[in-house]
Amino acid sequence: MAHRFSELTFTPAVEAAQRKFGSFDSMQSLRLRLPDFDRLSDKERYFIGQRDSFYLATISESGWPYIQHRGGEPGFLTVISETRLAFANYVGNRQYQSLGNISYQENVSLFLVDYPNKRRLKLLGKAKFYLLTDLPEQLQGVFGKDVAQEKVESIVQIDLEAFDWNCPQHLTPRFSEQEWLDKINLTEGNKQ
Repeated sequence: MAHRFSELTFTPAVEAAQRKFGSFDSMQSLRLRLPDFDRLSDKERYFIGQRDSFYLATISESGWPYIQHRGGEPGFLTVISETRLAFANYVGNRQYQSLGNISYQENVSLFLVDYPNKRRLKLLGKAKFYLLTDLPEQLQGVFGKDVAQEKVESIVQIDLEAFDWNCPQHLTPRFSEQEWLDKINLTEGNKQ
């Protein structure tokens, strides 16, 4: 089987562009050498669990892509199983563009970045959202603390179709305030 992510994303138009720019043969060869990447391993679970934000792309009824930043405490995007993730949908600006798009078209893409270490993970999946009163059994209790504090309006579940680790080229390291403090403390600790 070919690499699952490229199987879904290398459309005829993409392959035509690859031919035009001379990368088609190398991309086809790469597709055959890479694993399927349709099940999350411990490596992906750990990476996802460390993220405090990601970008969510959905598709509107008019065909336009919509990208939304999602953030929370590390682990707010939770791996439920090797093929399922979920995240708490916190109260926001109340436009509901992502949720509206998901109700129309379930295909989504998540883009997770570890800026300090220049690593990024792309996920493709099928999403659905649940009101807190309608949570399926596998999601009950997963987001207990935030739900109890009334920060959460709904839960978004994503059934994984494929993922791919993206190259670090052109990714500028950036640090959150906590990452920067940890880096300074580590550096100072090594001086002692």
